[in-house]
Amino acid sequence: MTETWIIVGASSAMARALARATAPRSATLLLCGRDTEDLQRDAADLRLRGAQAVEVLAYDTRDPGTEAALVARAAALEGPFNVAVFAGAMPPQTEVEADPSLLAGVVQDNFTATGTLLLRLAPLMEARGAGTVVGVASVAGDRGRLGNHVYGAAKAGFATLLSGLRNRLGRSGVHVVTVKPGFVDTAMTWGLDGMFLVAAPEAVAKDILAAVRRRRNVVYTPWFWAGIMAIIRSVPEPIFKKLQI
Repeated sequence: MTETWIIVGASSAMARALARATAPRSATLLLCGRDTEDLQRDAADLRLRGAQAVEVLAYDTRDPGTEAALVARAAALEGPFNVAVFAGAMPPQTEVEADPSLLAGVVQDNFTATGTLLLRLAPLMEARGAGTVVGVASVAGDRGRLGNHVYGAAKAGFATLLSGLRNRLGRSGVHVVTVKPGFVDTAMTWGLDGMFLVAAPEAVAKDILAAVRRRRNVVYTPWFWAGIMAIIRSVPEPIFKKLQI
């Protein structure tokens, strides 16, 4: 049986890289995102790369109707399936500080919508007794920093939810991988100050698939971010709160 991937937030650079990496394995791909016209072009490319079947579904973190349609489509799939969630948004911290009402949207895009979707898909995966959930969190969620603590807080919540789902779904044979990327060359990070050690989306996709194969629980990508974040987490709070990071 070929592998089936539901890719949520499929127009992101990391999601596209994952889809391209799985296509040559004759995977069946469901590309879910807002810009369905753009995703149709991706679908054509993925078929040429070897995907067995590619389908495009509308999905918007602000539209519950698209979530319901996606869950219904997943319920109609035969056999186990995998889910990879890349959906999210990172407005500048300064914009949220200038208009705190934007916080609700950040939480909706990075935690509430994606978390609700996974909670609705969980029973379907449990019933099939197999499959993998890949949830893309962020190193930003490891500690609240001056420059992006609103985004980091939402991603921290998502990472905690993934941990709980791992505990729940593992009992039925479904594995959950929490992915914590560092700086990745994507539209979300384009033009940001302070970027260093920026990874290519293709490298992140490779790390994700390796983590799935090895049934890793939490993976930092690139790998050196595990060490960087261990150091950042270990800095005493009286010192940390004075740092300009």
